[in-house]
This record gives sequence, structure tokens and C-alpha cells, in this order.
Amino acid sequence: MFGITPLGWLHTLGSLPAIPLAAYMFARYGRITPRTKPGIAYFISMLIGATTVFLVAHQTISYGIAIATIALLLIGYGIAHVNFVGRAAIYIETISLSLTAFLLMIPTVSETLRRVPDGHPFVTDLKSPLLLGVQGAILVILVVGVTAQIIFLRRKNSAAVIELRG
Repeated sequence: MFGITPLGWLHTLGSLPAIPLAAYMFARYGRITPRTKPGIAYFISMLIGATTVFLVAHQTISYGIAIATIALLLIGYGIAHVNFVGRAAIYIETISLSLTAFLLMIPTVSETLRRVPDGHPFVTDLKSPLLLGVQGAILVILVVGVTAQIIFLRRKNSAAVIELRG
């Protein structure tokens, strides 16, 4: 079905939970929160998806996306344990993990549009206007979303400083 191998299904089904988990955390917390149950499940799902790319991918760019995703996951989930970055840690964590969601969604929409419906996909060419439009929309969502996250974190930090002084 959909021309996916058993390893491809492992990759797909392993990474699939990351999508609703990310959506839930963005809606509830405004960002991916690594020290929550959904955050831990997101990490596991993303790690399964990123590592299994090496077993199923046929394009060099896929390996680059997987390596970048793994690096950003490790940065996002590990930066809180690095003392010398101080207050910048929350910003690095937020941006890194938002980028992982972006790197998840770009290949997800590309593969979905190129495989569905089975036998007559919406897109047959990587240069398709539909595919490029959806990818462009995801990029806009990333830029607007990260900007909003930074503004929110700055306001939250400013309010905390004022509260401490008051």
C-alpha cells in the first residue's frame, strides 16, 4: 500500500505520533516542552523517525534532514543541563525544538502528497506548485511561530524579573 516497504512503515508509524504531540504542546504550552510526558514521547517518536531515515531514504537531502533533526533534538533536550548559557537556554530549547517540528513536517507533506491517494497522488513532481505552496506555508508558520514564541518568552521573563524586584 502506497509503495511503502516494511521498514518504511516502521519509519512512518514510529515518527507519526510526533505530529499530534507537537500540535498538542504548541496549543497547550506555546512550544514543545521537553520535560513533560508529551515532550518525552515526542523525543522518542522523533528519534525513531530520524534514525530510521537512514534505513529507508533514497535521497541525500533526507540524510541531512535526519542529522539536523537529531542534532536539534539533542540540543533542545540537553541545553537545560548546560549551566553557562543561563537564561538563553529556554530560547535555544524552544527554537531548536520548533525547528525539529518543521523538519518533521516538510518531508511528511512531501511524502504524503506524493503517495496519496494511492495510485493517483496529488503531486508527482517535487517542483509542483501545490507542494511548493504547502512547504512555503509551513515555512511561514515556522517564522511566525518562532517569533511569537520568542516574544512570549521575553514577556514572561520580563514579568518574572519585575515580580522578583517588586
